[in-house]
Amino acid sequence: MHNFRQSFEEGHAGFVCQTGIPVKTNEPWAPVIVTKEQIDDEISRLASLPAPGNGRRSSLIVHPAASLATPGLAPGIQVTLNVLKPGEQTVPFRHNATEVNFCIQGRGHVNIAGKRTDFGRYDVWNMPSWVPYCHGNDSDELMVMLTYTNVPLLQHMQIHMTEEGEAITVAEKAAVEDDDSINPRRISPYGTFQLTDEGAMLMPYEKLINPPVVESNPLHWPWKKVEAELKKLEALGQDYIGRRLYLLYNPITGRTNGTTPNFFATMTIRPPKIVDRPHRHASASINYYFHGSGRSSVAGNVYEWKAGDLMLSAPGWAVHNHASYDDYVYELTIQDQPLTIAMESLLWQENLKEPAALLGAQMGFDTNRG
Repeated sequence: MHNFRQSFEEGHAGFVCQTGIPVKTNEPWAPVIVTKEQIDDEISRLASLPAPGNGRRSSLIVHPAASLATPGLAPGIQVTLNVLKPGEQTVPFRHNATEVNFCIQGRGHVNIAGKRTDFGRYDVWNMPSWVPYCHGNDSDELMVMLTYTNVPLLQHMQIHMTEEGEAITVAEKAAVEDDDSINPRRISPYGTFQLTDEGAMLMPYEKLINPPVVESNPLHWPWKKVEAELKKLEALGQDYIGRRLYLLYNPITGRTNGTTPNFFATMTIRPPKIVDRPHRHASASINYYFHGSGRSSVAGNVYEWKAGDLMLSAPGWAVHNHASYDDYVYELTIQDQPLTIAMESLLWQENLKEPAALLGAQMGFDTNRG
């Protein structure tokens, strides 16, 4: 990581005239389903390999439209299939990406900055950025998990930083200074102040490089507790047009409604024969179905899925809806909604007969719950 000197090839920037040229249209990725059978085969293959030096038996699940330089299942979402055999443990690792982890088979534990958390099947936990962690399997069966990260975006920006091994060092947290002990030489004599009547302001460098700190903690959402709350949503009845789900909410994300600053993770229960109302949004959506079966209609195309399938179910701004068949459906959904809210880019159209709204900057939508 400490590459203080680098060699660069000489290059020259140029001009690309856009005069009179229409803005380039988007090219959304097609929905794809990675079937349970494909996932099971890859789990078996990973488990058959000799133990790797870093302990991580992993495969990226990559969309056919993805660039080799930024492999993801959606343009900004990378999904990794991870396997640990009984008694195995990964070496410490950290990167400047945030993660959502989801156990789909077996059980294990994660050690995050020295704190151990045990997890079981269908549990979810987040991983803050730049915090060292390792996973272990103390059980007598395979542990399998899916990991969702914003790595493709960081790779596109050429800023994905990683460290691995026992030698990872973590800087001690600096003590918060009392007002009386602040060194005046570190503080601009003018501070942050309003420049115009409309509210434009100026901020000095000292404040620019020392923004307010919000502590990002690892959180754990045990499936048994989440399931009990989901079952209460059944009472909303057939006439309810909202989706029966809960966001696994991380309070540090505030108004962007996330599990991490990049993603939300929601757990959904779909009673039998429920059909969602078609809608669309700028955020991409990936679903893992772990009970029941059904179909998704995406931009006029119908895709059938079943328990154990993983699906890029909604490319950004594609009209879509989902329907359950004869059994209850449970699913984990990952969307990059918090990132798009922070970028002031999250267009959302809950009802195709009504205008879209820019969520986070404009009023959102109501459901019909009394």
